[in-house]
Amino acid sequence: MLVALTGTPGTGKSSVASELERRGYYVVRLDRFAEEHKLISGFDAARGTREVDIEALDREIRVPAKVGFLVGHYAHRLSVDLTIVLRCHPRVLRDRLQGRGWPEGKIKENLEAEAIDTITQEATARGPFVYEIETTKGTPEVVAGVVLEILQGKTQGREPGRIDWTDEVLSWY
Repeated sequence: MLVALTGTPGTGKSSVASELERRGYYVVRLDRFAEEHKLISGFDAARGTREVDIEALDREIRVPAKVGFLVGHYAHRLSVDLTIVLRCHPRVLRDRLQGRGWPEGKIKENLEAEAIDTITQEATARGPFVYEIETTKGTPEVVAGVVLEILQGKTQGREPGRIDWTDEVLSWY
């Protein structure tokens, strides 16, 4: 089973992935994998980001385990069996991205993407098994536990669309 662990940058994907690895699960960090396998297809200078050849990446990935987690903000665009979208309140997300030293334009782009559910919408358009976890206050250990509960079928209350930052967005204007 391939599980996409996805979400806007700063929502906790890397921290949760590290905890899943610590628990013995197989994790593929997509950015690292793409770089190691020379699947970077370009550079978007305006956004300061590398572009990954998603189709080639999808063909290259092999997981030698019953369950593998594909981790990255574009993991939901790959051939996966299940998608888990990590979500974080935009105010907290802003602090996290500022802590990384990101430029304001890149922070704003990601806050808007989180606020309007961009990744959740993309994921649900691709497949039926999509769940969300709110990570604003959760530790990586707690969130990893919720990820594993979803794999056990405990999905009630984690359906897409239950997390709504609309009030936050309206306060921006």
